Amino acid sequence: MWKHDFQGNTLVFAITAASCQAFLLLGYDQGVMAGIIGADNRFGRDFGSPDPAMQGNITALYDIGCVLGSILCYFIGERFGRRTMLMAGGAIMIAGAAVLASSYTVGQLIAGRIITGVGNGLNSSTAPVYQGECSPAHIRGALLTLQGTVTILGVVIAYWADYGTSFYESSFQWRFPLAFQAVFAALLVLQIVGLPETPRWLVAHDRHDEARRVIAAINGRPVDDPDVARTLLDIQSGLAEEQQGGPFRIRELFTWGEVQNLRRLLLTISVQLGQQFSGSNMINYYAPVIFADSMGLGRQLSLILGGCAQCTYLVGSAIPVLLMDRYGRRTLLMVCSAGLCLCFAMVAILLSLGTESAAYGATAFIFIFQLFYGIGWLPATSGSVVLPNRDQYDEG
Repeated sequence: MWKHDFQGNTLVFAITAASCQAFLLLGYDQGVMAGIIGADNRFGRDFGSPDPAMQGNITALYDIGCVLGSILCYFIGERFGRRTMLMAGGAIMIAGAAVLASSYTVGQLIAGRIITGVGNGLNSSTAPVYQGECSPAHIRGALLTLQGTVTILGVVIAYWADYGTSFYESSFQWRFPLAFQAVFAALLVLQIVGLPETPRWLVAHDRHDEARRVIAAINGRPVDDPDVARTLLDIQSGLAEEQQGGPFRIRELFTWGEVQNLRRLLLTISVQLGQQFSGSNMINYYAPVIFADSMGLGRQLSLILGGCAQCTYLVGSAIPVLLMDRYGRRTLLMVCSAGLCLCFAMVAILLSLGTESAAYGATAFIFIFQLFYGIGWLPATSGSVVLPNRDQYDEG
């Protein structure tokens, strides 16, 4: 049983803040290496000036950890519940941050990246489900979209933390940014401790009385209120309908039928693949390196422009919170996809000219790219709004 006595909007805010903390942590970890690698700085000297291939390994193996965390969540998440998985993810990330900040070898650094990735995989697979199952229906879309915005806020914090410590000549230059993520992880654990489990998970595990109390608290109503009973009945009926065919089986994802699981799965995967092929994560991970190596800009200017590009991304990601319920994800996705195509074409054309002024123009289109991507693509990457409830938690 949870400890806080929060009711109504206060409880919804606390749940939203905890869920967003997980995505703030995700964004920070995505961006923190961008301002550390790829330069003749203290990090490079401490680790033997790793070549581009090793820099890529240090950065990318974090994503391998995220995959492992997501797979782990698939197998044990439903058993242990949303709260437990979020607290476990936070605790793992604290351990990973400790390994990173105390690194003296590339092997230890890679191990720390994988460990933090596992924690983030648990968090990013669980937080949207936790938020969605605890949010009132009329604001659920906006709250889920807010998680994307907070992710980019984490990237922004990481970029400017890297810039701030870039002026130090000691190992503090890279140890502090890598260690600082432990603060967000600790806050996540502390926030979750006093919050309730989701009503849907409680009903699924035959804890109906507790589910009723959580529903009442979320809606700010008495336990015996008719609306509370109606919501509980809706959850019970939904779960009963989903469980008519027995426990969830992987092959259900590949069926067509009335629910069109395969079509939903293909839509979700296609959008996620499109996100990766767009190059957005490349910008998150390597923006200062791109500005320095491809645009021919100085290191400090590249760090500043990288931070400003992420601020533009943050603005773009905040706009859908206001537009989502009016225009929907589909319209925003199509319009902004056309905008991304324009940016791709212009960057390619301008860089082919090989002049300084053209490089500045290409840089401007990277900023515009971040704006379009934040508005249209970031909100569309959540499968929880496409997949049916029976499959959502297994989405990972």
